Amino acid sequence: MAKSDNSFRWLDSFSELIRTVVMMYARFPLSLRQVEDLLAKRGIDICHQTVRLWWNRFVPMFASKIRRKRVQAMRSFTHWRWLLDEVFVRINGERHYLWRSVDHQGEAPESFVTRKRDKASDMEFLKKAMRHHGPTKAIATDGLKSYKAALGDLNAVGKQETGRWLNNRVENSNLPFKRRKRAKPRFRQMKTLQKFSAVHAAFRNHFNQNRHLISRDRFKAHRSAALVEWMSLETWRSPPPPSMRRLETSWRWNDSTERPGRALRRGVGWR
Repeated sequence: MAKSDNSFRWLDSFSELIRTVVMMYARFPLSLRQVEDLLAKRGIDICHQTVRLWWNRFVPMFASKIRRKRVQAMRSFTHWRWLLDEVFVRINGERHYLWRSVDHQGEAPESFVTRKRDKASDMEFLKKAMRHHGPTKAIATDGLKSYKAALGDLNAVGKQETGRWLNNRVENSNLPFKRRKRAKPRFRQMKTLQKFSAVHAAFRNHFNQNRHLISRDRFKAHRSAALVEWMSLETWRSPPPPSMRRLETSWRWNDSTERPGRALRRGVGWR
């Protein structure tokens, strides 16, 4: 008998409930117990440790699938500009550095955690970003000297741009990450911070619609498309148990639209 590729095959819970819980905890600045309380108000009784279990098991899988679709769609297009910055994060009381890149459209394609803020760390981060997402026409940085040294070794020093307000976009993109980080317990390992930053970037890139730049009707269409693509990451869906059928309409999404997902739409239609 062939092995099933269904990720929910060993769980008794309804798959759409798992998606909802995972999206709530990964997308919004909520704690485990806050997610438990919100679901209890809607008649869904789960423990906060169940939320932690589903986070550790399913969130990396969903984030990697979102990232894979986006990279495959956008790898053939040259990025206009990258904006680079580093965030100070403490792990067990020691200062570490989270290197983040943001493109010209405000999305974070790559992040990398290091112990030091030097040329070697910067070069490793740049190599990882270029290997995954392809070349870029310009790289905007702050006045940190390690950027210039690393770009010089990569024969890309001519792409560097430095200015007083050039990094405002990446500075503002750090704020949602910091808000989400405050709702979590402190980090104890570098791999935990790396996992958290990669997941947060993938979910924000997928669900963030820049509602202040578009009309209300267009925002609603983009939001529906993002939810449809989110629901299509795993095509298998188990039937709800009898006790959950009366609650299904209170939290189940309407997936009747057939618009393509935001990630694929941006990669194919925007150049």
